Amino acid sequence: MVSRKAWQRSMVATATAVLVGVAAAAPAAHADPNNNNSRKLRAAVTADGITKHLTALQRIADENGGTRVAGSAGYDRSVDYAEGVLRSAGYHVSRQPFEYQTFISYGPGLLQRVSPSPADLTNVLMSYSGSADVTARASVPTGSATGCTAGDFGPGNVGTIVLISRGDCPFGDKATNAYRAGAAAAVIYNNTTGDLNGTLGDTFALDFAATGVTQALGQQLVAQVSSGLTLRVKADTFRGTATAENLIAESDSGDPNNVVMAGAHLDSVSAGPGINDNGSGSASLLEIATQMRKVKPKNKVRFALWAAEESGLIGSEYYVDNLSAAERKKIALYLNFDMVASPNYVRFVYDGDNSAFPVGTGSAHGPAGSGAIEQLFHDQFASQGLASRETPFSGRSDYGPFIAAGVDIPSGGLFTGAEGVKTADEAAVFGGTAGMPYDSCYHQACDTINNINKQALEEMSDAIAHAVITYAFDTSSLRAPVQGKGPGAGDSGGGGLHDHDHEVTQ
Repeated sequence: MVSRKAWQRSMVATATAVLVGVAAAAPAAHADPNNNNSRKLRAAVTADGITKHLTALQRIADENGGTRVAGSAGYDRSVDYAEGVLRSAGYHVSRQPFEYQTFISYGPGLLQRVSPSPADLTNVLMSYSGSADVTARASVPTGSATGCTAGDFGPGNVGTIVLISRGDCPFGDKATNAYRAGAAAAVIYNNTTGDLNGTLGDTFALDFAATGVTQALGQQLVAQVSSGLTLRVKADTFRGTATAENLIAESDSGDPNNVVMAGAHLDSVSAGPGINDNGSGSASLLEIATQMRKVKPKNKVRFALWAAEESGLIGSEYYVDNLSAAERKKIALYLNFDMVASPNYVRFVYDGDNSAFPVGTGSAHGPAGSGAIEQLFHDQFASQGLASRETPFSGRSDYGPFIAAGVDIPSGGLFTGAEGVKTADEAAVFGGTAGMPYDSCYHQACDTINNINKQALEEMSDAIAHAVITYAFDTSSLRAPVQGKGPGAGDSGGGGLHDHDHEVTQ
C-alpha cells in the first residue's frame, strides 16, 4: 500500500471497523448444488446478486477517500472483500503481490478563479503532477505561448501560476521550463476542442503542479491576466513505488492441464470508485464463482481479479510474465470482462477473428480459438433474441498479455462501451441515446453505484455465466473453424475502445 501520512491518520481509527464491515459484507454462499449447466447457472446469477457485491465495493470506496485505485487502502480493502467471497465459496485462493511505479491523485485537482469573479473551474489534473496548494497571480510566458524553451519564461513569471498553450513539445517540458523559471504552478490549455487529459510523463519528478483545461477556458483566462487574474491550484498526489496484489482463485476439481480462466480488473482510477469500470466485471465473476461453488467442472476453472490495470495492465502482465512455458500451455483460454453495465450500453463482443476489425485497424492478432469464443458469445445473445456488435480486439484490457506474441492464448470477452459515442444505428438496435457516450461517467467520480444499468448487467452476466460454465466442461469448440462475420460486424465503430492510452503527452 502507498505510504501517505494523511491517509494513515484517517485510517488508524477506522481500520478495525472497516475490516469488520468488509467481512460482514460478504454475502453467504447460497448456490444451487445443481448449477452445472448454462440454463441453471444463468438462472442463479442475477443482477440483484451482483449488485450486492457492487454495493460492498461502493461502501469500501466511500470509507477510503472515494477511490479503489491500486496502491490505496480502497484497493486493499477490495481485495480483502473479494477474497472473503471466494474463500466462502470453496475456492483455493492466493494473492500475488508486486511492486510498480505509479501515480495516484488523492482526489481531483482543484482550479479556482479567486478574482475577478470567483469560481470553480473545470480542469483535469495532469498525471505525474506534483502536489501543491498555491494561490497566486496568473501570468503568460514572456516568449512563445507554448513555453517549449527556457527563454519563453522571464522575471514576470516568478511566483505566478503561468498559463501555457498546448503544442510543439511535451507537457513535461513545458512544466519543467516553468518550474525552473520560478513559476508556482502551471495551467496548460488545449489548442483544439475538448478537454485536455494529459500526462507530464512518468519521469517527471519535480515538486510542481500542472493541470489541463479546454482551449476556450484557457483563452478566457489569458484575456483576464491584464485585469489582475488570481488563481488557485490544488493537487494532492503520490508518485513512486506502490505495492498491489492480484487475486487468483481456482476450483477444487477439474483437469489442471486444461485451465479455463476468467478475469476482470478490480482496481478503479484515482478519480472515483470505479463501479462500472470495473466493479461490474469483478462483481459478475464473484457472483458466478459463488453460484458455481458446488459444480464439479471437468476442466480446472481459475478466476482472476487483476490489480493496476488502470496503470497499464500491470497486474495481468506480471501474472503472465511469471508463468512458466509449461504453465502457459495449460491455459486453454482466457475470458476478459471489463465494463459490462454501461448506462447507455451496447452488447459488444471482442472481435477475436479480426473479421470486422482487421489487424492494423486498431486490432491485435487473435490467437487461434479466439474467433470461436467470439462466436459463442454472439450465438448466446442470438439464442435470447438479443443483438450484438463487435468491438476491436485491441488488447487494451487484461487480455492483452494473454494474446501477446509468444503467449498466444485464445481469448475473448464482452464490453458495453466507455467514452465512445453511441451511433444512431446502435440506438435503433439497442435503445438508449444516440450522440451520447456509452458511459458519461467513464474515469470520473460519478462512476458510482448509480452509474450501473441493471438490464445491461443482467444480459451480460448471463452471457458471461454461459461462457464460463460451457468451457468448464468442454473446450473442444475452440478448435472449430469460424468463418465470416458475426452479427452486425462492422455496422459501428466498435463502441469506443476502453483505451488506457487516452492521456496525451503533448
